[in-house]
Amino acid sequence: MKPAKKVLLDLDASSNVSIRSNEELLGKVQSAIAADDKARKKREAEPLRRKPVLSGIPGNELDCRVRVSMWDVLHTLGRATTLSWKGAGRGLAEHWGALKYSQALAGGPDSFLGLSTEGRKIAERYKTIQSHELGMAFGLTLAKQVLGRRFPEHSVSIVPADTVLRAGWALTSREKGNKIGYGYRPQYFAEVWRPGEPSLVIPIATKGNHSNAAISASQLASASVHAEAVHIGAWNETPSLLFSTELPADGTVTVHALQAPGRDGWLANPSGESKADLDTAPSEENPFPGIQPPHVGGVAREPVPGCHVTPEYFKWFQQVLGHAAAAGLMAFTGSGQGTSRYLTKRQGNERFEDFEHAAAGSVQDISHRLLGHTYAGTDHVFRLNGPRVEAFSGVDKELFDLLTEGEVEEYRLRVHAARHTRPQLAWDKKWGGPVSIHADGSVLAIRLLPGQRVKRS
Repeated sequence: MKPAKKVLLDLDASSNVSIRSNEELLGKVQSAIAADDKARKKREAEPLRRKPVLSGIPGNELDCRVRVSMWDVLHTLGRATTLSWKGAGRGLAEHWGALKYSQALAGGPDSFLGLSTEGRKIAERYKTIQSHELGMAFGLTLAKQVLGRRFPEHSVSIVPADTVLRAGWALTSREKGNKIGYGYRPQYFAEVWRPGEPSLVIPIATKGNHSNAAISASQLASASVHAEAVHIGAWNETPSLLFSTELPADGTVTVHALQAPGRDGWLANPSGESKADLDTAPSEENPFPGIQPPHVGGVAREPVPGCHVTPEYFKWFQQVLGHAAAAGLMAFTGSGQGTSRYLTKRQGNERFEDFEHAAAGSVQDISHRLLGHTYAGTDHVFRLNGPRVEAFSGVDKELFDLLTEGEVEEYRLRVHAARHTRPQLAWDKKWGGPVSIHADGSVLAIRLLPGQRVKRS
């Protein structure tokens, strides 16, 4: 086993990830779509509805190779899963599952990331989970990079699509409300925003596999179905991002990426209705399930399965997005009450009400000074190849206080102003380990417990 000290040093190091987003990939995805349609026709099943147009992502937005740090990737994965309804982690602890991949990949500054010996030895029944979660981590890491380049004057928040959609629709037969009755939907929404302005919402479908490029092409074909299940604004004009991460046993990590272009997705109401107030309590609505196609010859057509956010719901949807992002941040700090206040009942606010930690009260005894700033949060102690290790997740203390008081508007003003200066990834000598700080003010840090510390030369 790799010494724990070496693991921490490697988490901080950057490596290369290969990116494919070209005409060759597009051709393979189109062939996979044609093969699936043919197979469904043979079974006398209806063809799946997909994004009608796919294309590569321009080179000025996504390079053919991208440098990443595993600690940043794991931070992204942890943030993405705080509101998950999976497993028995009760929400607040689920993001710690990202740490199980701290030794799954190996690389170096002059090489590409690939599965480590430990990553390859994972039991067969867990490989699907590993490829799914790491595929999600790399896809979201690249989505933030693409959108940051595409919209440099905006901020970008990643929120789980199921959490957002549950504020308006029942996703399962057990939930109350208008039921979608459709099993396809994107895993995440990217909200591209500026304070006081309408947001752009981009569905993201991201997958992963331990196989090869052919399987990634099939996954992207499937991802186009999931992304198509949510329309925001006009019919077939919601832009989307699709990712499939290939994690071969022998080879390097390769992310296959495509986009579905579109001119809508903006939550701008043509009636000039006032902007959403993110400081008010979240609310549930019940939009009619289904996506409404355009009329033909003045005659309405039958809705197709999915969720359609139409202009009368734009203000509400922007509020839901902002509250879901705030809830995810508070869950990352371990604050149950802080999380619950930003969710509706159908979104699972009751799951978080009974879990709390001292940082949310008058005694700030779960806080750390990291890279010159104080963060409030929660910690997790575990053994890493023998020695005990402490991981800490939290949010900048000033931002935490704002969110605790429900001041999301002020939080967003401060985050947006610091969007180019806050993101950091560095080894903090006083802390004794790698520290990742994201633009949203969240932090993920790890170190050996006192008496076992490692110094970085």
